[in-house]
Amino acid sequence: MTATGAERDATGVGSRWWERRRGAVLDVGLAVVSALECGLEGVGFAEKAGTPVPLGVVFGLLVGSVLVVRRRRPVAVVLVSVAVAPAEMGFLMGIVGLYTLAASDVPRRVTALLAGMSTTAVFVVTVTGLRQDIAGAGAEQGDFDPAGWYVPVTALLVTLGLNAPPLLLGLYIGARRRLMESLRERADSLEQELSLLADRAEERAQWARQEERTRIAREMHDVVAHRVSLMVVHAAALQAVALKDPQKAVRNAALVGDMGRQALTELREMLGVLREGAVPAGPAAVPLAAVGRAAAAAAEAAAEDGPRLDALDALCEQSRLAGTAVEFVVTGEVRGYPPEVERTAYRVVQEALTNVHKHAAGAGVVVRLAHREAEVAMQVENGPCPSDAGGADVRLPSGGNGLVGMRERVSRLGGVFVSGPTDAGGFKVSAVLPAASGGGAAAS
Repeated sequence: MTATGAERDATGVGSRWWERRRGAVLDVGLAVVSALECGLEGVGFAEKAGTPVPLGVVFGLLVGSVLVVRRRRPVAVVLVSVAVAPAEMGFLMGIVGLYTLAASDVPRRVTALLAGMSTTAVFVVTVTGLRQDIAGAGAEQGDFDPAGWYVPVTALLVTLGLNAPPLLLGLYIGARRRLMESLRERADSLEQELSLLADRAEERAQWARQEERTRIAREMHDVVAHRVSLMVVHAAALQAVALKDPQKAVRNAALVGDMGRQALTELREMLGVLREGAVPAGPAAVPLAAVGRAAAAAAEAAAEDGPRLDALDALCEQSRLAGTAVEFVVTGEVRGYPPEVERTAYRVVQEALTNVHKHAAGAGVVVRLAHREAEVAMQVENGPCPSDAGGADVRLPSGGNGLVGMRERVSRLGGVFVSGPTDAGGFKVSAVLPAASGGGAAAS
């Protein structure tokens, strides 16, 4: 990743005088050339000022060497070049100083002020020099008399020729450098944003994987748990009546076999859906989140032809055959609903009856189904578990996720779920689902 200007300032300029070695070589070389130039020009300055020549040379060498600090102190370099302009020395220092000043981050008002001072100084020195040269030529030739406009126009052209190119070039280089810095910073910002988006995408993928695992586990639980619970109940009843009533034992054994086959069929269908949703490993592999979403979507699609509300009567009859007194009450005008609504309503009643078999064996159950104008409501209420249940202890295990799964199903469709004990000592499960499945579509 390319370092930004702020980073380079923090790591380069702050710790060393120059950022790169070639910059140091260039500045030192320019300072040496400028010092030699000013040293030679110091000879003429000493002669005109009437001072010792060595002193003028030393002064020129010191003035020219100021160019070595042009990167860190461009204002100082320009001020020195303006100060020594009357001595007719430091032309290289003035040109390089103007370029460095224009290319630096010095405020534009300061740059304009110093450029004006330098231009004025060069113009004045040029005008003075031209007039001296013209005066000297006139004294020698006597007839040399240029027009009045010659000196200022020539001085202006010389001044613009010396100051305009480095100033314009410095402005261009500075603007280009600032543009590159801005592009680097924007690239760094985009890289950080992409990294943040990648982290968020990974979090969403992790959440999606967990969500799909939960949904698949819920489907497996609803498909298998109810029938296996009934099988355990019938097996316990079969054990209790095997010696007393062989014919009833035979009927119970047949029921256990039928329910086992149904459970295996549903389990095989669910596993088949999951197997079809799998993808091959290797170069053609896709992310696990996509696999989970495909598997859950396939599971939902397979459930489109799953249980509906018209199968609740058969569901209650299975519980009756297991020895539970179940009353099924339907109110309102019977009509059809979207598949996900009917499937959810069926699963709520199914899980509630399973909980009755687990926790209140022998208790009476009332299943109510109400068709309303814009919703469908269901309620499963059981009485207290009789102390003389008389049946064998079936000892059905409980995972503690039944009510949680029902609440999740109902909430996904935008419905309301309530459960809790009744005043009579029993337990009640109630759910209300909207007739339309807009909430489910949004949740999926």
